Amino acid sequence: MSRIAMEHGATIDKFIGDAIVAFFGDPSSKGPTEDARACVRMALAMQERLEELEATWRDSGLEHPFRARMGLNTGYCNVGNFGSDTRMDYTIIGAEANMAARLESIAEPGGIVMSYETYAHARDLIDAEALEPQRFKGISREITPYRVIRTPKAETPLSSHREGDMLVVNLQGVDEDTRQAITRSVEAALKGEPRK
Repeated sequence: MSRIAMEHGATIDKFIGDAIVAFFGDPSSKGPTEDARACVRMALAMQERLEELEATWRDSGLEHPFRARMGLNTGYCNVGNFGSDTRMDYTIIGAEANMAARLESIAEPGGIVMSYETYAHARDLIDAEALEPQRFKGISREITPYRVIRTPKAETPLSSHREGDMLVVNLQGVDEDTRQAITRSVEAALKGEPRK
């Protein structure tokens, strides 16, 4: 993920547990539009790489995949050295940085959610749908988040193992009606109900 971030021109701020905080626009910027577009490309590349790694991890015996949620926002923040004489960090602070964290918190595993400001700069790069307007802690205005609609490339939608009783159905990128229909069909099959 760090390599992908650097390839797209991001500045990695910090690692917080299993999270990465990265930003664009400092120490160099290509302007708000190009910085936002680079950020969207970076997020898509990261999700695609995680999908590729998932197959490797499954072959290594990891049953449950590692999925990342991502929140993207465009706005003005304070960037610089913050701290004291005993400890100093080059970091980003401000409401717009907090907004990205709030958007990440509502993303599904494997998903990307962005603010309208980011969506407006990159709408030709992605398919996205507006979610219900929301209020987030620490943010004074109502926000309409945009969820990126992705279809995983590296994973087959359905797989099974002959030696075991395992069936994997990938519902990521599937609309809600289809998701519910698949769920009902699988549940009916498990109960031994006749097919409709």
